[in-house]
Amino acid sequence: MSSSSSMNAIIVEGGKGPAGALKLASIAMPGPAEGEILIRVRAAGVNRSDILQREGLYVPPAGTPTTLGLEVAGEVAQVGSAGTRWRVGDRVAALLGGGGYAEFAAVDARHVLPIPAGLDFIHAAGLPETIITVFANVFESGRLEAGQTLLVHGATSGVGVTAIAMAKWAGARVIATARGAGKAASALALGADRAVDATTEDFVEVAKAEGGADVVLDMVGASYAQRDIEALKPGGRLVMIATQAGPLAELNLLMIMLKRLTVTGSTLRSRPADEKARLTAVVEATVWPWIEAGMVGTVIDRAFPLADAAAAHARMEKGSHIGKLVLVP
Repeated sequence: MSSSSSMNAIIVEGGKGPAGALKLASIAMPGPAEGEILIRVRAAGVNRSDILQREGLYVPPAGTPTTLGLEVAGEVAQVGSAGTRWRVGDRVAALLGGGGYAEFAAVDARHVLPIPAGLDFIHAAGLPETIITVFANVFESGRLEAGQTLLVHGATSGVGVTAIAMAKWAGARVIATARGAGKAASALALGADRAVDATTEDFVEVAKAEGGADVVLDMVGASYAQRDIEALKPGGRLVMIATQAGPLAELNLLMIMLKRLTVTGSTLRSRPADEKARLTAVVEATVWPWIEAGMVGTVIDRAFPLADAAAAHARMEKGSHIGKLVLVP
């Protein structure tokens, strides 16, 4: 197996719509550099950031593949150098800087996790991006603790589903918002203590009636930010991880001051390799036992063949999915 070999992968070519932009093509297979491993991809998670990149709104960080895909599961096909824990044939899941929509992907060996026993590749492919995102933002930045309340928006998204499960297993209460009565019911079925249909209910009033939120995990952005601040308890933390409704918001700074609030946010992809390695190690030590115990896992909405990546993107854009969408080479 050499870097001159070719493989099938999804490339972005043409218009911004998924059907016109995403094409299956033969491209050069990556070779693992020092400190990397090559994974034979058996399944790849689909994330909203992939859609932003397809539309030209999310430029990949320098040095990362320009092809889509930020998380995969598969088998180690090649090891770039000695000194890594991984061996050819190991079943692994990995956090990538890009390149997951393909038959093979090269990745920093420190950003790789063992697939928990009994978990198939499709479910494992939905773990790295969502689990690490929730851990870094809800538990590290948001400092959520047992007995506190998490308000999470987009409750039936991949991140939302994971946030509900992790927060509940950690002993927190969860208020979850979703658009539509059906999705609100799904949030309750997934473990939320209170679900809010954002099309008919005011989540601020619900949160206040429930005693307020200690942490808000927001992937909506502009139209929710000020209302998030109103929903928080004194000393609460607002954590922003996406701006689906836009990046610009007007905030009441006096309310932030009087309630002693913390407003923070992050992206995962742009973090330095060493920081991703730290997060991967902490998540393996902290969260992987929860997965092995069956208390936290991946809810899969649908798995698509790799060649049908456009259909997966279209389903995510429609917003009808519950949990993760996955591509299978």
